[in-house]
Amino acid sequence: MATTVHIPKKLLEQVDARAKSLGVSRNRLVVEALRDKVGSRDAWSPELIAMLETPVDAKLRQAAEEMEAAIRAGRRSRKRAIEL
Repeated sequence: MATTVHIPKKLLEQVDARAKSLGVSRNRLVVEALRDKVGSRDAWSPELIAMLETPVDAKLRQAAEEMEAAIRAGRRSRKRAIEL
């Protein structure tokens, strides 16, 4: 459906530059941006899904375990933490 939207010149220049860098039309970029903005906030983003599907390397796992240990050591609560 056709519609008219008034966009400030500076913003439109930024939109055009971004669309060009992505290799998509201005219309497609605007439609996708609006879809993202008004879409379900309960849905997980494709970027998050991709990140969760990516295996964690040993170095990152080691850093996460060290951070978790430091956090646990600094806790004052005597309750046992929930294992995830």
